[in-house]
Amino acid sequence: MKSSFLKITMVLSVVISLNSCKENKKESNDNAATEVELDSTDLALLDLNLPEGFKIEVYARGVDGARSMAMGDNGTLFVGTRTENNVYAIQDTNGDFKADNIIVLDTMEVPNGIAMRNGDLYVAQVGSLWKYPNIEEQIGGELEKELIYDDFPTEFHHGWKYIAFGPDDKLYVPVGAPCNICNKTDEDERFATISRMDPDGSNREIYARGVRNSVGFTWHPDTKQMWFTDNGRDMLGDDIPPCELNTVTEAGQHFGYPFCHGGIVKDPEFGDLRPCSDFVDPALQLDAHVAPLGIKFYTGTMFPAEYKGKAFIAEHGSWNRSKKVGYRIMMVDIEDGEVVNSETFIDGWLDEVAQKATGRPVDLLVLDDGSMLISDDFGDAIYRLSYSNTAVASN
Repeated sequence: MKSSFLKITMVLSVVISLNSCKENKKESNDNAATEVELDSTDLALLDLNLPEGFKIEVYARGVDGARSMAMGDNGTLFVGTRTENNVYAIQDTNGDFKADNIIVLDTMEVPNGIAMRNGDLYVAQVGSLWKYPNIEEQIGGELEKELIYDDFPTEFHHGWKYIAFGPDDKLYVPVGAPCNICNKTDEDERFATISRMDPDGSNREIYARGVRNSVGFTWHPDTKQMWFTDNGRDMLGDDIPPCELNTVTEAGQHFGYPFCHGGIVKDPEFGDLRPCSDFVDPALQLDAHVAPLGIKFYTGTMFPAEYKGKAFIAEHGSWNRSKKVGYRIMMVDIEDGEVVNSETFIDGWLDEVAQKATGRPVDLLVLDDGSMLISDDFGDAIYRLSYSNTAVASN
């Protein structure tokens, strides 16, 4: 069902004023206006391979380390970061799908995870969670925020969070393994799990176990089952173990870490303790070391009908493989809770010959008009993917 891939031939030359200040961002939330060209050339968007009829453009630039995204009720895009320590509020005031204002909303340590609920913004640090009530009404004024909890593990290794509210109105929060490979659940049972809780932080429970490092999850629009990505362990070679796409069919399931990886690879240190047959198999074995992060089901109406309900995964890309892999968007076809097909949807952020990356996709967000946003923490940008079956779009 996928069309042939074509090179994008577009040039963006729109110049806007962005309220962004890379320097002194820890000292102040007041941002000096700078002019940044919305130009695709240095971001290498012209090198990306897209299906026919699709177009990718810059939505916002100067978003240092752009990672998790959440949309406010009034159209403000909120973006978390990992090492850059900023939470951004991005506004498209005239509705042209290009950011007019990029505001450093707050500065805090490792605010990777963000989520919206009833107008409130939730921001997760490694060991704590904050709520900003009625956040869009606060922009431009003195921030009010409330501490929800500050008693989660504080280990930085895989400690950065991806958070989201599920269809049950529970907040889901992962705690990654504090290592490449270890078994630390005797020290804290929350390591290598995904937990859920009420919006006020109460009634916590562990929802999934044996999850090494999930930085992306979502729920099927029809079945409401959770689907999550998980990053496989390192130091077993270039080609094992596979990274994973998993689905939770009942609370409390165990997905193998640290005993078994990808449903097939017995861990050399912990594998003798429990066999792979004890655990839930991945719904899909992804390539080793591709670092799958954000995942979203396409629920819009802009893309052709055959894309409806497909899952899209942002593969951030390998960091220590001898030959780089990932740096792309994958598309997964799921029927009756089973993966029936997967294929590359966008690639080209990696120059295979030079082994040089020009972008690293992190998170995905479907907009009300059916287009899709993609964050890139390497290019410090957010892109908008749209579809128009015209000669201009597909040339």
